[in-house]
Amino acid sequence: MTLLRLDNVHASYGQSTVLQGVSLEIEAGEVVALIGRNGVGKTTTIRSILGLTPPSSGTVQFRDGDITGMETHDIAQRGIGWVPEDRRMFSNLTVDENIRIATPNPANVPDAFETAYSTFPELTEHRKKPAGDLSGGQQQMVAIARGLVGDNDLLLVDEPSEGLAPLIVDAVAEAIETVSQEATVLLVEQNFPLAMELADRYYLLAHGTVVDSGSTEGVSRDDEMIRRHLSA
Repeated sequence: MTLLRLDNVHASYGQSTVLQGVSLEIEAGEVVALIGRNGVGKTTTIRSILGLTPPSSGTVQFRDGDITGMETHDIAQRGIGWVPEDRRMFSNLTVDENIRIATPNPANVPDAFETAYSTFPELTEHRKKPAGDLSGGQQQMVAIARGLVGDNDLLLVDEPSEGLAPLIVDAVAEAIETVSQEATVLLVEQNFPLAMELADRYYLLAHGTVVDSGSTEGVSRDDEMIRRHLSA
């Protein structure tokens, strides 16, 4: 079943056009990676899905409904969660409190705690600590957990390995693999090997549009299109 479909989406910031006809599809249960150089429109694609940067033309469909131009909170209520690049957690609140706030129905908080801490056992001993006191990797786990407990069918994860030490990146990768058992994932990731490891399929963006796509199996930096659009 196609869960998300973008058809010829254009989007701009002021006078600057960033997306110039992005089209993609994601099937339920997949992990799909958006790859490409910095500034080609990966994060803007996520923002367009969420209505934060509404498309100027084109359509965004989730399940069988057109969500183009809807308010962001209405899109979120339909089952789309977001793990932004800067994590955006409440650093002065405890891990428990961050997860509680992310749970739409207060009656479901106990189940949310069970989901979060069974997915990320490392967080259990830190649940009463302010989120701002955690390591970068632990904060990323909290951010992903918040997206998961929101009862989302689709999770948009933006640059989860950005700025993290290699050992922590491994932990975050394991976390995303765990989350992908519960939700469909659209992953924006600059770390090419990590993206290929985690994703089932990929879309390669350049100049605000999709220039290549396919299965991640066997894909390497030596492939012509990858080399052309990812090399410095």
